[in-house]
Amino acid sequence: MSSALLGKAELRQRLQETGEALYHHKHPFHLRMHAGELTRGQMQAWALNRFYYQSVIPIKDAIILSKSGDPAFRRSWRKRIVDHDGDGNQPNSPGGIEKWIQLAEATGLSRDLVLRGKAILPGVRYAVDSYIDLVTRGTLLEAVSSSLTELFSGNLIALRMDALRKYYPWLVPGLAYFQGRLTQAPEDAAFAFNYAFEHATTPELQEVVVACLRKKCALLWAQLDALYYSYVEPGHIPPQPGIFQPEVA
Repeated sequence: MSSALLGKAELRQRLQETGEALYHHKHPFHLRMHAGELTRGQMQAWALNRFYYQSVIPIKDAIILSKSGDPAFRRSWRKRIVDHDGDGNQPNSPGGIEKWIQLAEATGLSRDLVLRGKAILPGVRYAVDSYIDLVTRGTLLEAVSSSLTELFSGNLIALRMDALRKYYPWLVPGLAYFQGRLTQAPEDAAFAFNYAFEHATTPELQEVVVACLRKKCALLWAQLDALYYSYVEPGHIPPQPGIFQPEVA
């Protein structure tokens, strides 16, 4: 724990070091994905399970909105909800959730299967629900700080898009989600970081910011742990009825 209040650059460096060590870009599932080593069934399992996380992002952001009494903050933060839910007045400009469904469909999954949400792994559901719990129970500073994984997502998204185009060309029609996040994520990350820096006014509060980033990294990692264990090695899919079963190649 730091005993002195960190300057803006110092806090950013502390968060960067945390992300380099803990963010899920180094998870074996992602490493295999980016090396072109996953089967279509494993990519389907990823897209299907990840949708549950994508589907609760605007719910998480609405909870964060409800914690703030500052209209300026709410105006800035509600952009995230529109980014994911889309604007009903612009049907030709779908939000991130619809774009992720399109990605899942590009893997060969049906829209109905994705939307039902019954086939996802229990471990993924538990990790995602834990994220909602973290935001619900935490202070506004803690809730905002949990989104700071966006500081690192831009580089991962760029790497992923290149890998998906190269190794999984059948996914190209579904890459609109990642294209949009290339600009959305850095904007969102900058706002969240500035908020955290301005409101973490003591060394103790700055430690809270770092701790929340660690927790979010752990929840993202846990989702991939469940996928890897079930669909890669050792390949033990939970016995609960309805869990997604890839077709045998």
